[in-house]
Amino acid sequence: MRVLHLTDPHLFADIDGEFRGTVTYASLVSVLAHYQNSGWNADIVSVTGDLIQDDSSEAYENFKALFRPLRLPIHCVPGNHDDRTLMSGALDAAPFYYCGTAEFDNWLIAGVDSCLNESAGGVISADELDRLDTAIESSDAKHVMVCLHHPPVPMGSKWLDTVGLNNGHEFLARIGTSGRVRLAIFGHVHQAYDKAHDGVQIIGTPSTCRQFKPLSDDFAVDGQPPAYRRLTLHADGSFDNELVWTRDA
Repeated sequence: MRVLHLTDPHLFADIDGEFRGTVTYASLVSVLAHYQNSGWNADIVSVTGDLIQDDSSEAYENFKALFRPLRLPIHCVPGNHDDRTLMSGALDAAPFYYCGTAEFDNWLIAGVDSCLNESAGGVISADELDRLDTAIESSDAKHVMVCLHHPPVPMGSKWLDTVGLNNGHEFLARIGTSGRVRLAIFGHVHQAYDKAHDGVQIIGTPSTCRQFKPLSDDFAVDGQPPAYRRLTLHADGSFDNELVWTRDA
């Protein structure tokens, strides 16, 4: 199974709206065009939060208009810039799914809400952790990929590590208990991350718009272009992943 991972588009109601000097609608259009022209075809799309920036229902409509032509299941989790009430209402019908699950070829893909009201940082509530446990336990899939917004591990950046996942250790311990979670993918940090932690591959993908400078003590933007990630999940539990920078977009 092939998964297209996109994150942090930060769309506005106004298609000319800018985030850190980047017109986010145009940037997302270029990323989707890059994917469609690549010759690599996904079976499912995972978008890990910050779909919008301006708390508007119109921004979610812009998101849906751009993704609907892909004719793929679009699985989304909220980010700290999302309005969860608006988002869940907008993504209430196929092909869009809000914090949902999907099973393909011996894999379970599970979306988790890691957001905390009025905070840029995140936490996965006890109820949400229990919901994830139940989804894993009730599935016959032998392998699991978890999708969330906030990084469950430190990024080595002082300012970013103040707005990460507050209970990352608890999350990692819980997903390790089943012995079936192979990887967790996230957004939020606008930069790449790809390391194994206790047998689980933790993967962060840069934004479809502006990137943040890695390993920076203070907030700083980076000059890297928009990006997306291509994941191929094999029935035996192995997987391939490729980070694609859209320099030619």
